[in-house]
Amino acid sequence: MSEAIGVFHVSIGVLAAFAVALLLVYVYVRDVTQKRHTVLRNFPVIGRLRFFFEDLGEYFRQYFFLGDREEMPFNRATRAWVYRMAKNEGGILGFGSTYDLTQPGALVFVNAAFPVLDGEHQPTPPLIIGDGWCDKPFVARSLINISGMSYGAISQPAVRALSRGAALAGCYMDTGEGGLSPYHLEGGCDVIYQIGTAKYGVRDEHGKLDLDKLRTMAAHENVRAFEIKLSQGAKPGKGGVLPAAKVTEEIAAIRGIPFGKDSLSPNRHPETGNMDELLDMVTQVREITGKPVGIKTAVGGWQFMHELVESVSRRGLYSAPDFLAIDGGEGGSGAAPQALADHMALSINEALPRVVDALIESGLRERIKVIASGKLVTPAKVAWALACGADFVNSARGYMFSLGCIQALRCHQNTCPTGITTHDPRLQRGLVVEDKAERVAAYTRNMNKEVEMIAHACGLKHAREFRREHVRIVQPNGQSMALNMLYPYPPTR
Repeated sequence: MSEAIGVFHVSIGVLAAFAVALLLVYVYVRDVTQKRHTVLRNFPVIGRLRFFFEDLGEYFRQYFFLGDREEMPFNRATRAWVYRMAKNEGGILGFGSTYDLTQPGALVFVNAAFPVLDGEHQPTPPLIIGDGWCDKPFVARSLINISGMSYGAISQPAVRALSRGAALAGCYMDTGEGGLSPYHLEGGCDVIYQIGTAKYGVRDEHGKLDLDKLRTMAAHENVRAFEIKLSQGAKPGKGGVLPAAKVTEEIAAIRGIPFGKDSLSPNRHPETGNMDELLDMVTQVREITGKPVGIKTAVGGWQFMHELVESVSRRGLYSAPDFLAIDGGEGGSGAAPQALADHMALSINEALPRVVDALIESGLRERIKVIASGKLVTPAKVAWALACGADFVNSARGYMFSLGCIQALRCHQNTCPTGITTHDPRLQRGLVVEDKAERVAAYTRNMNKEVEMIAHACGLKHAREFRREHVRIVQPNGQSMALNMLYPYPPTR
């Protein structure tokens, strides 16, 4: 009996070896005869190792080879910090920081000789957006808020967790250009409805703005404001892209588009070909909704702000947007052409102070609130933005990390391993809404808390007292320079 079993095992082994040999021969012949890849034609079979390691290279580098401060778009130290904040594990470290204070661009805050005592702290006051200019102004309470991430680009459980977490922490949530879903409203948080170039959710059959649908969206109590999106930092001059694999029947119904087809947004609003037409749209949406209306855009130079302030000065303050959401060229997206993501639009480091300066020079700083966005996921970057003149900071990828994102770089492939940017139910199962909502809330609370901690160390009673003189930027020669020297405050009207 044992001999028979041995013969059987040998036979299986021989068959398996024969099958492997046939497979190798097949692959060899296929590689040698194909005409597309030179490496495979010259080095059949073994040449496939090159493609294998190329595909896995970015993941190996991420975990094994790059240092904690080297990786892009977000390094391991930054991601680990967000994870700890989201888990309420504290931002405490031992022995010393790995942050290089001599690298160009490093942020150095000016500590006060006599910092503010605990009993002297004041809560950071909320700001009112649209006060005096619309029927229902919006009171925004949190310094950091959730930037636009469309339902479709991110999954249902991700949107639900963000909505619930935002409500728990008191921050607002931007819908992104994909329209308003029931999951945005589920948690009861404040919502900013983004009107993208395709006008998802408020479009007619021709893709134009449907005023009745706009009124319907404005009727939702939790929709506090509207944001007209011109462009985002990851792809200025290019509309949004949602692959067909992500266009489910539900998403198609919410957006008002065909099911199962690629969803491509125009690269601009067809009806806004100049600044006056854009301000006409701002005024129209505000009058119909009774709520604040802002503009989201990346900035490539100074023409946009020059035209904006000139047009508002000519037309009157009512025509001004209630807020500007400025996205830096380092901003992210679920899918963007690399040529635009790499090279289009100014970094938030340069764009933000210039935008604020234009508002100060024109006397519009009090009229128009400023929101900054673009890799501002740590309290130091938020404090920097406030010092530059921003009123609020929006973050998308910071909140993705709070949901458990591991930077797998598969946002556009519908294979996100953490269930955040996929509509595969098997992968979505791993994202537990109740747990992640608590993490979203913890990240928001801890961000606000640590920004205030930096303010107190600078001798300020709350974070809205930040000014440019409280920040220094390390220059290429290794010496730091005060932000108010790099970007002096302009004269006011």
